[in-house]
Amino acid sequence: MSIDPAKDNESSRQSAMIPIIGVFVAALCWILLYTHLESLADLAVDLLPGHSRARESMHFFVYEVPKVILLLTAIVFVMGIIHTFISPERTREILAERPAGTGNALAAVLGMVTPFCSCSAVPLFIGFLQAGVPLGVTFSFLIAAPMVDGVALFLLLGMFGWRIAVTYILLGFLIAFVSGLVIERLKMEHALEEWVRELQKTPSPAAALQQDHSWRDRIREGLDSVRSIVGKVWVFIVLGVGAGSIIHGYVPREFMAGIMGEEAWWSVPAAVLLGVPMYTNIAGILPVAEALIGKGAAIGTVMAFMMSVIALSAPEMIILRKVLKPRLIAVFATIVASGIVIVGFVFNLLL
Repeated sequence: MSIDPAKDNESSRQSAMIPIIGVFVAALCWILLYTHLESLADLAVDLLPGHSRARESMHFFVYEVPKVILLLTAIVFVMGIIHTFISPERTREILAERPAGTGNALAAVLGMVTPFCSCSAVPLFIGFLQAGVPLGVTFSFLIAAPMVDGVALFLLLGMFGWRIAVTYILLGFLIAFVSGLVIERLKMEHALEEWVRELQKTPSPAAALQQDHSWRDRIREGLDSVRSIVGKVWVFIVLGVGAGSIIHGYVPREFMAGIMGEEAWWSVPAAVLLGVPMYTNIAGILPVAEALIGKGAAIGTVMAFMMSVIALSAPEMIILRKVLKPRLIAVFATIVASGIVIVGFVFNLLL
């Protein structure tokens, strides 16, 4: 019995449309739920007994947890699809043999559109070095990837509005760009660990050609990214929102304004020093930042704290120690921390 090619093609087209229709329906459900979060939080809190501070704290928690998770899920899904168009091999090809300045800017931009946290960006950092990408250019990528990615932009838009989101992204890009340039000018390739320098002498394997993906494959990749990333960070989100809810409900406004307000000039460098030992991602730290700002903390101080947590975390430094000698780690941390402090002061002056 012969198979009609026309019917077979029609069946294939219908099958290909199913995931797209599923995404469309999921998007409608996402919009419906996101636009009613405030009402759902009000309803949940009304059902709970307790005094005003406890209810205020609980409202913050019940509203912010699904809000951040919904935003993160949507952005990670989209970034997962984008990732099917930009492979790590292709990224290394683009960055290799670029002139100073151009390579740093390009690396920072690529860091912004690739979904890597500070620790997961380190393996790519090693791959870039092996592919012949200049040291300063690799650092521009390493700084930008966790701090100013697409997730950060859309979460900041959803929580603080476009002015803070755009200012954060532009200044974060500037930190990555300038820090990479400074490190490149210092000529510190000798501060790489010996095994990394040996690795640079060996040719990297030819980049695998990016296979053509169907939209079914791209959507599956987006869903896999959601399962992988959101599945790992939701605990950080709950903990971050929990800390933010305590600050929001119980910490007096005057107390936070006195410690992290614009009048306390030392608050910006102190916030950077406080943030370095911590480790979370943008989704986990944003609810804390929102609560701090709501209690009177200066925007620049809070943004400096947030940037230091994301870009200069202790776990990242521990992983980098396998690649870099202590002197280069110290130089990297000092340059980036100085840039973050300057950005904090600029934020406080502009906003």
